[in-house]
Amino acid sequence: MGELNTFPLSYKVQGQRIVIVGGGEEALNKARLAVKTTASVVIVSSHIEADFSRLPVNLVARAFEPADLDGAALVFVANHGVDGEAAKAAARSRGIPLNVVDVPDQCDFYTPSIIERAPVSIAISSEGDAPVLARLVRARIEALLSPNIGAVAALAGAMRTRVAGLLPGARARRYYEALVTSPAIEQAVERGDGREAADELLEAHVGERSEAGLVWLIGAGPGAEDLLTLRAQRLLQEADVIVHDHLVPDAVVDMGRRDAERILVGKRKGHHSFTQAQINALLVRLARRGKRVARLKSGDPMVFGRAGEEIAALRKAGISYAIVPGVSAALAAAADTATPVTLRKVSSGFIFATAHGADSEELRHWAALASVGLTLALYMGKSIAAPVAGKLIRNGIAPSVPVGIVVNAGRSDRSYYFGTMGELADGAVAFADGPAIIFVGAAVAAGDWQAAVPLAEAKFKVA
Repeated sequence: MGELNTFPLSYKVQGQRIVIVGGGEEALNKARLAVKTTASVVIVSSHIEADFSRLPVNLVARAFEPADLDGAALVFVANHGVDGEAAKAAARSRGIPLNVVDVPDQCDFYTPSIIERAPVSIAISSEGDAPVLARLVRARIEALLSPNIGAVAALAGAMRTRVAGLLPGARARRYYEALVTSPAIEQAVERGDGREAADELLEAHVGERSEAGLVWLIGAGPGAEDLLTLRAQRLLQEADVIVHDHLVPDAVVDMGRRDAERILVGKRKGHHSFTQAQINALLVRLARRGKRVARLKSGDPMVFGRAGEEIAALRKAGISYAIVPGVSAALAAAADTATPVTLRKVSSGFIFATAHGADSEELRHWAALASVGLTLALYMGKSIAAPVAGKLIRNGIAPSVPVGIVVNAGRSDRSYYFGTMGELADGAVAFADGPAIIFVGAAVAAGDWQAAVPLAEAKFKVA
């Protein structure tokens, strides 16, 4: 994900002036935007060419003078002649934010495409690179918004003083969440009795006992933020605390509320900053403090996510919890490579297993299952892939059985390897960095492995 060159914000202009230097169509377009604010809008130009008669602006029909910027919050220059140059110099000398129309390199700020539902405003900016795209995004968002959203926001603002005196922080936030998402409140606003409905809702929240905390065990998927479920996105926005693993990308964590506490529990191979017992205790402690906790796990929480241990701790402590499934890495790897892990007359089943810690009995069992056509998906086995392949062959898997490996499944930096069990067992492979899924079975050959590195060519010698 790229970085922004601008910082999005809402700039106060109440009681100040917005000065637009220029009298043509470009100036008129900026004036249409500026008059949506409570600022006094001033047009300065020797030649007033556009029709400003329908806008509440002050027209100054003369050459620009530096004193025109007295009390100005923002300056737009839509004149590229002498007046424009003078206005730019005056704005720079006074430190007033400046926008030079259609000259992005000279702008201190850009005018985004704006959705206005006062007091709600939504701005979509492309930093001047793609204004047409910004307008299309605006149109899509407009279609999603209720026409009453501004009135509901104003109602929430009117309730602030009363709510602050009756509900503490977290409970107040939950009241506001209920207020702004309730169809009944929106209908009341439309009827003109929104304040009465908001007061009734507040009384109901005041009468409730302090809400107990709860924990959501949420699957973050393999790492691509667009593979997160809608339910996961919604709950991340509701969570007070996000407890997440190393493999969960920042882009997914950032989908949570900006003011939510974030705790990295840091379990990864060779680096355990938190033990599982400490994570269990942390979840219980946070929930007992009334927090809504999003326990964010890579993939699916119920597949090699140690969710069972966390659930047992929550049950023992009497803490409410819920599971939100995610796309497990094996399923993402199958999708990346179009590999049908179950295939009629070839593979009638699909087995999830972890290669680390597998004993001889487990290896014999896997070999027997693969030999009758089932597809294996081995997690956490990249560093021991060659010896595990050798043991499986010794336990009955044919060296010719296809093997496909996906590193960083579901992500933009994924990489693929393809070959046979014999080639994998033949020596260590120089895999790319990242977690890997190793597919074993006849059905693997039906996948699309054209972009894969052949296992026979991916070797390196271990000294």
